[in-house]
Amino acid sequence: MNTQEKIDEAIRNPKNLGEMTGADAVGTAGSSDCGDMLRMWIKFREVDGRRVIDKATFQSFGCQTAIAVASMATELIKGKTPQEALSMSGEALSEPLGPLPPMKIHCAQLVEGALKNALTGEVAPASGAPAPTLSDSLRAKGAVKITFR
Repeated sequence: MNTQEKIDEAIRNPKNLGEMTGADAVGTAGSSDCGDMLRMWIKFREVDGRRVIDKATFQSFGCQTAIAVASMATELIKGKTPQEALSMSGEALSEPLGPLPPMKIHCAQLVEGALKNALTGEVAPASGAPAPTLSDSLRAKGAVKITFR
């Protein structure tokens, strides 16, 4: 299967798409100015005294390649410690899809950015309240109108 076929398959059957209630961390990357944005939620668990990623989910306003890379990445980081996941480049996160065309490398970088922001910066709201959705964040800026088809 070539890269485009793998991307098409990941789009037909995306893994871990959607918000996560009770996430331990959440990270966002991208810009509403250019239109590509991605948010990732992460839940941890303890395994043999180590804190590892139990589950990760994502939402994306971006192209199909960004969705495919995020889908793959949420599977790849399961069972990894935050440090192990932080060491993964966009290239490593997109590797199961095959080499991305030069014009799509930014999609892998977007996913890498959301993952790093989740693991190093943004924290999920206290008391298990859901983090704002990606569309909530865009609407809060007031300059973006979101239309669902």
